[in-house]
Amino acid sequence: MEDWRDLLQVLVNGVMAGSVLMLPAIGLNGIFAVLRYPNFAVAGFATIGAFAGWVANVAWGMPAPAALAFAFLVAGVAGLLAEEAALRPLRPAGPLTVAIGSVALTLLLENIIRFAFGNDLRGYDLPVQRDWRFDGIRVNPQQLANAGTALAAAGALFALLAFTRLGRAMRAVADNPVLADIKGVDPDRIARLAVFLGAGLAGLGGMLVGLDTSIDPLTGFRVILSVFAAAVVGGLGSIPGAALGALVVGVGEELAGVILSPAYRSVTAFLAILLVLLLRPQGLFGARA
Repeated sequence: MEDWRDLLQVLVNGVMAGSVLMLPAIGLNGIFAVLRYPNFAVAGFATIGAFAGWVANVAWGMPAPAALAFAFLVAGVAGLLAEEAALRPLRPAGPLTVAIGSVALTLLLENIIRFAFGNDLRGYDLPVQRDWRFDGIRVNPQQLANAGTALAAAGALFALLAFTRLGRAMRAVADNPVLADIKGVDPDRIARLAVFLGAGLAGLGGMLVGLDTSIDPLTGFRVILSVFAAAVVGGLGSIPGAALGALVVGVGEELAGVILSPAYRSVTAFLAILLVLLLRPQGLFGARA
């Protein structure tokens, strides 16, 4: 790097990228907190959300904010249906079986999207905007809008969990589902809500990824390793941890892109997972078992 501006540019880019990773990472951790298994199908839900938003924006002419809401809704419903039809019957076999099943589910969802839309890259109907410059630091307006959308969605979820009766019920089930059931909270109902919200956030994140670049049937698959790394770094089951972990991974990948070839950026996610498992297996915000 030539000077401090280069470092600041990398940090800005990393925060922008990490904020988009934040939503599917929060979705994965939210599902894990309630159901106690990593649902790798968030990759498929991210792809479904990206294409649902594309249909709403390009085919139906909706503005981007409305298309984002539609992407959240469609991905959430898809996640709920997939959970009930494919993953819930696997729960008695244990979390490892369900996790493996979620990988298979991701492949199925991606191929359904491929069959319906083909393999071509697709872009959203957005106005072309020039980068803003601040003392040599470039900020893309669309990336900034994506980051703001992600932070607003994460903030809404935090408010739901912290200040509403439904949020307290979700935290109770995540802490102890048996005790929550005794207290009159239906764990199955809360589990469905967690899956809907988690899949919806993944779909919202998938569309935000597409707004910055383009989409194809592998949109979710390309980011799932970074998403899982963010969840592990922050602590599986921790919502604030997923948010912080996504920023750490985003900045780390941008720094690695300066030092290494862009083809090796995924090494950062592997390294983050290995370091956390070696030094702090519960993650930054996870509780020690």
